[in-house]
Amino acid sequence: MVGLVVLILWEGIVRLAQVPSFILPAPSDVIATFFSRFGELMSAARVTTVGVFGGILMGGALAVIASLIVSLFERFAKTALVLVAIISCAPVVALAPIFNAWFGATNIFSKISVAAIMVFFPVMVNTTRGLLAVTPLHRELLDSLGASRGQLLRFVRIPGALPSLIDGLKVGSTLAVIGIIVAEYFGGTANALGVMIANSAALSQFSLTWAAVFAASILGLTAYGLVLLLGRTVVPWKQTAL
Repeated sequence: MVGLVVLILWEGIVRLAQVPSFILPAPSDVIATFFSRFGELMSAARVTTVGVFGGILMGGALAVIASLIVSLFERFAKTALVLVAIISCAPVVALAPIFNAWFGATNIFSKISVAAIMVFFPVMVNTTRGLLAVTPLHRELLDSLGASRGQLLRFVRIPGALPSLIDGLKVGSTLAVIGIIVAEYFGGTANALGVMIANSAALSQFSLTWAAVFAASILGLTAYGLVLLLGRTVVPWKQTAL
């Protein structure tokens, strides 16, 4: 409802104030362009989608592995999390031209690498915190049963960390889309959303630019929705809010 009101106000302001399209096109023009260039947009979105989900899988897997290793050394885990938090403050998307030089501007792996790094940090931090959040009662129970460190990890830490993992993936899924789009600005296949946004803006085709941004937003919402669905499947006992 709020979104509809915003679109109506946007349309009215643009029409009444006669705002030039290069400053802000009307939503009706953007929607018309989206459907008239639908095939072209979807073709570009397929390329970007591969990078987004490749980055989520790669970054998520590396983050889980790192979290499992860090959780085995509880004394140093908090220090490791502080270091990760500090490193995550760096402008990761600035690595895009470096990865393009390493792997090639048209190589999808250079884009996946940027997205993977952006996914890695929130997933690693959240998952590690979940792995370390063992209640004293559970720890004492397993200690009394003579459980090994591996059994504590398998039966207590990992199940308890799943909600935190999902929370990290929710943040990472949206960051992956941002990372891919920005990485595509620095070069990529001609058929990609980021390249389309950059090229159409340079040619003053701003309705197409906004239509491509709209397509990227849909991609981000789709990735986020799939993570929510995964959460409801993997941790049905904890229905987290959006």
